[in-house]
Amino acid sequence: MVEIRSVRHEGRTYEVHVHHDVVRLPDGTPITAVSFDPADPYARDRDPDFGLYLDPRWRPSWDHDHLDWPDFGVPADRAIVLSDLGSLLDRARQGQSVEIGCLGGHGRTGTALALLAVLAGHPSDDAVAWVRTHYCPKAVETDEQQAYVTQAQ
Repeated sequence: MVEIRSVRHEGRTYEVHVHHDVVRLPDGTPITAVSFDPADPYARDRDPDFGLYLDPRWRPSWDHDHLDWPDFGVPADRAIVLSDLGSLLDRARQGQSVEIGCLGGHGRTGTALALLAVLAGHPSDDAVAWVRTHYCPKAVETDEQQAYVTQAQ
């Protein structure tokens, strides 16, 4: 479900779309990608079993964890990122309902989805294009984020 809204970020107003989308990774594993909807960020038909959030504003009542990931940037420790994303992927493969999200659902979430695609067997040099096709054309916002995915092993 994608909904168009206007939001303020860094003193400017942007028209954005709100994400709450199930993305099937290349191996068929479902991961729900979400953006933080300030109107009601925790509204769900059913709460997920687990959430991995890339922005500290996320404080849901369900089981979750946070990854330290700067807005418009990449995390400092790739090993922690790959470990946490691998754990999220394992949960999803075991049948748990999982979601991943940042604030806008594009840069950090898109980059994480591209890395999840790589962990699911997709080539790293095509993972950004894959996530833009299967999730959102605005996914992965910066050259640094794109390079971070391309260098994934």
